[in-house]
Amino acid sequence: MTRAAPWALLLAAQLSLAAIALPALAGDAAFARYGVNRLNLAWLDRAEQERVLKEIADSGATHVRLSLSRPVEKSIDAVGIASRLGLRILLEIQLANKSYYADSVRPRSGQGRIWDINRLSDLDLDRYRLGLREALTRLDALGVRLEAVEPGNEINLAGYNGDLAVYPKPGQQTPRTVADLKDRAAFEEGLNRYIEVLRITRDEVRKSAKSSGGAIVSAGLSDMGAKEADRQGMERLDPAEVITLLRERGMDKHVDAYGIHIYPARKDPKAITSVVTKLLGFCEPSESGRPCWVTEWGIANTARTCPVDDRQREGAMAAMRSVFSDFAKTKRLDAAYYYDWDTQQSYRLWRCGTLSPAGALAIAPENN
Repeated sequence: MTRAAPWALLLAAQLSLAAIALPALAGDAAFARYGVNRLNLAWLDRAEQERVLKEIADSGATHVRLSLSRPVEKSIDAVGIASRLGLRILLEIQLANKSYYADSVRPRSGQGRIWDINRLSDLDLDRYRLGLREALTRLDALGVRLEAVEPGNEINLAGYNGDLAVYPKPGQQTPRTVADLKDRAAFEEGLNRYIEVLRITRDEVRKSAKSSGGAIVSAGLSDMGAKEADRQGMERLDPAEVITLLRERGMDKHVDAYGIHIYPARKDPKAITSVVTKLLGFCEPSESGRPCWVTEWGIANTARTCPVDDRQREGAMAAMRSVFSDFAKTKRLDAAYYYDWDTQQSYRLWRCGTLSPAGALAIAPENN
């Protein structure tokens, strides 16, 4: 679907910057997916869903990452609206959905600092299959074709995986490897269960009438560092280690891509290039592994004034795009979805009633 894109006018004002940091931005056919996140639309009524998704579509975005979460019916409504507007959809399935767990299961405590959340090792695979099948059937009835499906989110971080511990008090050293986890056996059982989640997801997506060709992307992994985990008092593991553990369990048979999240703490382009290149080190062409999908990435801008001053963030955005483009050319990266459209104040792209200048750089497609 072709539409007039206001981002093009904004991007034109950044040509000198983009020419330096985004070589071959136009015409590089190796990379076709730049998108934006807008999760938790199930919490909005239909009119608000329509408004938000229309803003995204009218701003020139072509790809969007949405969530399948409770209430599921309203999540499906949002996906249907996005599809009608011509947006291509990556559907993230929230595995914390209590419908996927037995009624007797109790969540791990977040110690009053973060949310209580179920353990991945407790997930009921039959309930998951049934829930996914029902959702795909409803989406088929709406005529929705999913670009990709991503079961789970940040399963290497205690915030989204109850098999990882949240300490009563933050500040002490947290694990650096899987061997140091408080309950390694539970975490590894959760990984075993997750491999089955991937297998079921692939089976059910392939049976879908409309989305049978959709890519299967493994859960986007958190890039939280060890020192930040110490500060917050929660367990996490490096993405590369978790990818290795999942590959040892046969993940490559079930997925088309590995998911990863990237939130650089610094805005210096050289630092960004170094950090992002290291984080994407496990991304490989399909013949030797799997390419990555960056299902979340973001650069903070704490400014609250209108019009927004986005100059510092633009350089960081351009540096990110440059690294992404380099990885795409070697078939190690297939997609990147910016987080967030309009809800996370520091990271949001929609500012002062319009797409910000840095937002234009974040979502501009490399080929039209």
